[in-house]
Amino acid sequence: RNIYVVLTPEEWVRRHAVEFLTTHCRVPRLLITEEFPVNINSTAQRADIVVFDRLAHPYILVECKAPQVKITRQVIDQALRYNAVVQARYIIITNGLKHYCFERVEDSYRQMNNFPSFE
Repeated sequence: RNIYVVLTPEEWVRRHAVEFLTTHCRVPRLLITEEFPVNINSTAQRADIVVFDRLAHPYILVECKAPQVKITRQVIDQALRYNAVVQARYIIITNGLKHYCFERVEDSYRQMNNFPSFE
């Protein structure tokens, strides 16, 4: 983001998620946007991370929570609301300790066991 931010527990998870995407999934850093603006019911929200494909279409939406925050149905619903606007193919939800990945298939989502490969 080219700015200094306070290293909160959620920011720590976000930093590690970006590192995972760039090193493990080989996503070019230029295709990753943090704090991506999402307008929900005329209210400005922000998705933690959005990864774009090489054609500049949203490919992965990542929702990060602090490690002490449990991944509940409410957290999943928040990511789904964001993705109703973003329309990424994949959603990753993480608190740094537990990670969930979902693939959008037509008008529904299926949980995946593995993270998507970017290449």
